[in-house]
Amino acid sequence: MQWALDFLPLPRCPELGTQPLSGILWALLVLFLWYCYRLRQRQRRRHGLWDRLPTAAIGNGGTPCIAMETEEEEEDAGRRRGYLTPVLGHTLFPAQASPASRKLYSALQEYAKRYSWAGMGRIHKGLRDQARLSDRSSIQKPHLFFLPDVPSTPFFPRDAHRHDIEVLEASYPIILAEFQAVYQRGIDPKLGWTCQGPKGQAVFPLYNAGVCVAGNCRACPCTYRTLLSLRTFISSNSLGAAGFWLLGPGTALGGGYGPTNTRLRCHLGLQTPPQCELVVGGEPQCWSEGHCLLVDDSFLHTVSHNGAAEDGPRVIFSVDLWHPNVAAAERQALDYIFSPEQ
Repeated sequence: MQWALDFLPLPRCPELGTQPLSGILWALLVLFLWYCYRLRQRQRRRHGLWDRLPTAAIGNGGTPCIAMETEEEEEDAGRRRGYLTPVLGHTLFPAQASPASRKLYSALQEYAKRYSWAGMGRIHKGLRDQARLSDRSSIQKPHLFFLPDVPSTPFFPRDAHRHDIEVLEASYPIILAEFQAVYQRGIDPKLGWTCQGPKGQAVFPLYNAGVCVAGNCRACPCTYRTLLSLRTFISSNSLGAAGFWLLGPGTALGGGYGPTNTRLRCHLGLQTPPQCELVVGGEPQCWSEGHCLLVDDSFLHTVSHNGAAEDGPRVIFSVDLWHPNVAAAERQALDYIFSPEQ
């Protein structure tokens, strides 16, 4: 079948003996008809989805919003508590969860109301599963919060935080000098020191549970400025800390787990006698002066100093950094959930 375009006022080309623009016009016509068809199909799908939305999913302004499920539980002679669960979860917070986990989940709800549930899937799942994780036997068992689907290994390579490691190692001489000045004044709680665990272990914190220890930071101004220059230092929530850690000769710390797998603990060796050892997840490592170790302390770990008294204490500068596989949105939410004020 042939179609004639005699009705179109197109000038003929004497050399070609035909209408040169007829093919272009037919192509444009076909594209226009295809565009109208797709636009109509999109409108039909949109109206069909709107009709299927529940009433609770339509806001006051007539726009769709994220639906939330609510359920009331009766506890202890009629006490009721409501929980909101994002659509992505479709499950309520487990009733057997500890009061601490419930408090963290309430903080997550407050964060989602203020900002968004977007990117909160792993945190939501981790809070719900924390009770089951605490009951199982495992070589990795953080006692406060476990973020699922995060690659884990007892020791991480330098490339995981190359910038921050290079900054710390470049600052090793001044950090060591400021530590020695503080150490020579004596280990005394009145001078900012805290004693933890067995005799022979002491800490001079610059940050403790996300709170800056102002007096200690003033005593080590260059070290404090180095901390502020790090890109991944956890300085805004209770999961983060930084400071000088001493372990005396003949001291051993039994197996323990860190609070979370969302952080890596960076150890900068300052004074490392030869018979000091760190075992994480069954893998032994030794510190080296002026160099960093990246440790996931959510694994079972032990520390020992088997040197003689004349060897002196083992000293490291410990800094908590974000795990490289924790996304920016998750870091912001964890800062809110584990805020020192919570």
